Amino acid sequence: MRSEYGLTAIGLRHGTQVVTDHLLVEKLKQGDTLLLVGFWSDINDLRNNTADMVVLNIPSDFEAVLPAPGRARRALAVLGLTVLLMITGVVPNVHAALIGCLLMGLLGCVNFNSAYASISWKTLVLIVGMLPFSLALQGTGGIDLIAGAVIDIVGAHSPYLILAALFAITALLGLFISNTVTAVLMAPIAVAIAQDIGESPRPFAMIVALAASTAFMTPVSSPVNMLVVGPGGYSFGDFVKVGVPLSIIVAIVSIMLVPLLIPLGQ
Repeated sequence: MRSEYGLTAIGLRHGTQVVTDHLLVEKLKQGDTLLLVGFWSDINDLRNNTADMVVLNIPSDFEAVLPAPGRARRALAVLGLTVLLMITGVVPNVHAALIGCLLMGLLGCVNFNSAYASISWKTLVLIVGMLPFSLALQGTGGIDLIAGAVIDIVGAHSPYLILAALFAITALLGLFISNTVTAVLMAPIAVAIAQDIGESPRPFAMIVALAASTAFMTPVSSPVNMLVVGPGGYSFGDFVKVGVPLSIIVAIVSIMLVPLLIPLGQ
């Protein structure tokens, strides 16, 4: 449903009841919440020209949303170059990312203040804070203990079963803690298991990376999930019904393809 301001209505809530169908004929009532999408200029016009609605969650200066709109093509070109450097392996991935960042600044796509403000300090502190915990597990033998337990349960003669166990453990941990922290904790365990059974650690580490990204089984698995719970009117069960089968499919595909693309042998 489109309004006279060029906005599109994609959701409506009557109190606690979410309305998703027949928005064109639905009558608005006092206290309703209407979810609109469109350009910031149109949202600003709606805020200034209507007294019947209270417009929420718009920036104090909508023009600041796109501080450099004329440099979009430059930014896309730099992104393409960075990805190309990573794919071809001309330079290490870290160097490719640094080259992309420097080009973004050189071409005026970002400045120091915007780059500094874009840093997620919570994520940075979380990762830095968990690294000593991972190192402590290595120094005290905790990682070897966990790796040995996994091998004893699954068996050392079936790398595919070990990959499946690593995927399951990582995905389950990701239900309760950040997937970034999960990867930091599980990657050394995966490497230790690979060394114990005499296989290359690369496919085992890749399984951990893929499993840590399988964060769609519950609303709390990832901040991204939490962002869509409210506007979409989803419940905990909706994520379970869709996320669990999808996670199983991802696990099967990952366990079958990773050893083919990244061989298990040393």
